[in-house]
Amino acid sequence: MAKTSVHFILKGKSDYKDLAPVFPKILKTALEISDQVPEEEEMEMIVQLNLDDLEQNRKPEGYIRKARIRMVFPLDRKEFYFQSYNNKIVDLNKIRDRTAAILDEAGIKYDRTEDDDIKFEFPVYK
Repeated sequence: MAKTSVHFILKGKSDYKDLAPVFPKILKTALEISDQVPEEEEMEMIVQLNLDDLEQNRKPEGYIRKARIRMVFPLDRKEFYFQSYNNKIVDLNKIRDRTAAILDEAGIKYDRTEDDDIKFEFPVYK
């Protein structure tokens, strides 16, 4: 099974706390594009949990529920990415472009990469 992803790697002095003002817009836009906006109460909870961490300049949880897309904040660097398990259903290019526009408007510095052939690899235990 393959999945695709688009990555936004914070660079320079940009940090998690800089994402706080734009995080709700980024997440809501991505979920609207992927047609998976949760109920209003659940959405508010997801946004607030992430904002609490972002405002404290900590790595947030993101949106990692089993769905068409996920928003992941990896442990090893100041980055977030969107991943999809079916690029025929979700247009990551549209999510990429809208997210980039939001980050640019906010003055957040980042590098962008894409991976369109991530393979699931399962560890071999002996």
